Amino acid sequence: MYHPNSTRLVLILSTFPQQSETFIVSKFLGLSSRGWDIHIICNQHHRNAWPLFPDLVADPTIRKQIHPAWPVEPRWLVPLLFPVSLAACLLSAPRLTCRYLRKGWRRFGWDIFHRFYLDARLIRIRPDILHFEFGALAVGRTYLKELLGCQLSVSFRGYDLNFVALDEPDYYAELWDALDGCHLLSEHLWQRALARGCPLELDHKLIPPAVDLTIYPEPRSHQDEALGTPKYPLRILSVGRLEWKKGYEHALQAIRILQERGVSCEYRIVGGGEYRDPLHFARYQMGLEEAVTFCGSMDHPGVLEKLSRADVFLHPSLSEGFCNAVLEAQAMGVPVVCTDAGGLPENVIDGLTGFVVPRRDPAAMADKLSLLAGNPDLRRKMGAAGRQRVEAHFRMDQQLDAFEDFYESL
Repeated sequence: MYHPNSTRLVLILSTFPQQSETFIVSKFLGLSSRGWDIHIICNQHHRNAWPLFPDLVADPTIRKQIHPAWPVEPRWLVPLLFPVSLAACLLSAPRLTCRYLRKGWRRFGWDIFHRFYLDARLIRIRPDILHFEFGALAVGRTYLKELLGCQLSVSFRGYDLNFVALDEPDYYAELWDALDGCHLLSEHLWQRALARGCPLELDHKLIPPAVDLTIYPEPRSHQDEALGTPKYPLRILSVGRLEWKKGYEHALQAIRILQERGVSCEYRIVGGGEYRDPLHFARYQMGLEEAVTFCGSMDHPGVLEKLSRADVFLHPSLSEGFCNAVLEAQAMGVPVVCTDAGGLPENVIDGLTGFVVPRRDPAAMADKLSLLAGNPDLRRKMGAAGRQRVEAHFRMDQQLDAFEDFYESL
């Protein structure tokens, strides 16, 4: 439901838009369509990525709500642009500019002018709520709450709690003290936040990812035949960046086990990343060149096309906040085999919408893949249950309702 909201909400990102962060685009456009005065501040604005997001291109007014930070390279450009940034802030937000500099001088001395240049775009917007879309981005910037007189909130999506600065027990201490609210994808991440020093009484909300079911076709009819034969191989799909935490080497081992058992399969992996060469070598070393295809990065329609042809979705991750790709597979009616990493057991219901197996256990993955290959009725039931669960619990309108409640509570 559309309702005008005078609260000015600013989302902080390092880069916008990014192909791997479609959930940010959906949130941004969704809240904007509901009347929120929402803006994005980013260090890098990837204009060449806009064609990947047709909904962004379709609304020309939305560009005015995206504000790249002032450039910092080459360094000689900064002193030339500083007077321009100062003049722009004084014209747009004179009182807030003076507040920022006055309070900032008391706290940082001469360094406040360096910070001012980096924050100039933000000062001009005059936010009521400042939201960092990833927790680690907020570290070292909690001073903005005092200098801008706004509310401060963050999202924790997995990496920031599971990997960032694990050897620094107090890494988030200043952030916990400053936060007015915290958004997390899953109960698992809330427990991780508590383990890393988050106070139990901090206002927080668990809002999982969501999908817009209008762009997901009804699940196709699954083949009635038992799969895993040369004529009808089991078509397995994974979607995710090629990096060590996704656990693809264990998936490759599972494919080799299937072949040793005489189960024919085709395994396609969609995604790019820095782990490409090691995985290509592992495929070669295991003799899986014919069975395994690395498809590279794809736009969203390309991913949906691959999902429409898949019999099983495999997600062998070692660490995960929740995983949008697994949710999308269920929306497409594809049964899932995933690990017990992070929030995945909250995403996939073991035995109902798929199977959850231990991390780093290729044999367990192979067992479940083999079971699904030989049981068309089970594939059909799990696929239908996955679609029904997404329709019931992970719709985009439900997520936007939850975000509105969260921000209004601030």
